[in-house]
Amino acid sequence: MDVSRFDYNLPKELIAQFPSRKREQSRLMVVDRRNSGYRHLKFGRITDFLRPGDALVVNNTKVFKARLHGKRPTGGAAEIFLVRRVESESAETWLALARPSRKLKPGDRVSFDDGRYLTMLEDCHNGQWKVGFTSRSARDRIISKWGHVPLPQYIRRDDQPSDIRRYQTVFASKTRVGAVAAPTAGFHFSKPILDAIRKQGVTVHEITLHVGPGTFKPITVDDIHEHTVDPEFAELSAETAAALNQTRFNGGRVFAVGTTSVRTLESADIESGQIQPLSRMVDLYIKPGHRFQVVDRLITNFHLPKSSLLVLVAAFAGLDRVVDAYAEAVQERYRFYSYGDAMLIL
Repeated sequence: MDVSRFDYNLPKELIAQFPSRKREQSRLMVVDRRNSGYRHLKFGRITDFLRPGDALVVNNTKVFKARLHGKRPTGGAAEIFLVRRVESESAETWLALARPSRKLKPGDRVSFDDGRYLTMLEDCHNGQWKVGFTSRSARDRIISKWGHVPLPQYIRRDDQPSDIRRYQTVFASKTRVGAVAAPTAGFHFSKPILDAIRKQGVTVHEITLHVGPGTFKPITVDDIHEHTVDPEFAELSAETAAALNQTRFNGGRVFAVGTTSVRTLESADIESGQIQPLSRMVDLYIKPGHRFQVVDRLITNFHLPKSSLLVLVAAFAGLDRVVDAYAEAVQERYRFYSYGDAMLIL
């Protein structure tokens, strides 16, 4: 399937640079796979589409300040974008993206103004490096003092103090720190909205997928089937798996909040019709032809053209339907991407 079919034109002014003033005040476009036409609502109306016995699945990963600005030994600037900790003899070895990579070499120290530093350990090519911190406390101090919220590049501004709170979901867990990009479909949920959903008799369940920078990786091959997605750590507990199995047994529907929740749920093994827990790296690439085994409904943001996320949405809703829906969203002046509006696919 040619990647050009997943392209679309988007006026730059529709790329949201800031979040909506209140989370639930973002817009919601409702797409029904069975019928033509669309509904245009405020996100707070999401409760209209849930019923007692349904399950809402959210990603509780927490974004950390992964973008570090330091100095090379020559005094020139260096950006170290932390991705994830890697297994090594040192407990504080991390995989990172470095710029300018060609001006760095193994053994170089990238220093910060308080005298702390990290060390470039190994060039893994294509801008990827292994870097090392002197200790866990030094790592935490550097991230806390010198780290920046890792806003995506299409948000063309520096991060601001408000992004620490808004580039994060309200259900992000302090014990699940590890994402360098947010599960943005979750941005629209406020605590009052979640409380209202629970009062309806809908259960809310948390899974974890630590979103990596690969979420923004464009498809650069002509045939989408030749693309691969980067592995990310995912966890679906035995308790959550059992609860979702009960929901399905009772005839309830599973609403996935975001493509990260979809990938986690659909990566789980199904044995004798039962969802199994998982705790591992996952690299499931969902594309048209995928048979969805767990997810019944999808709440998602509007994604970049020629991206694996848009391909996933097309796999769920149908390519023609998604192409038409995106054209409708552009015409109706929806806000796109991370800080943009939402779509509910029924």
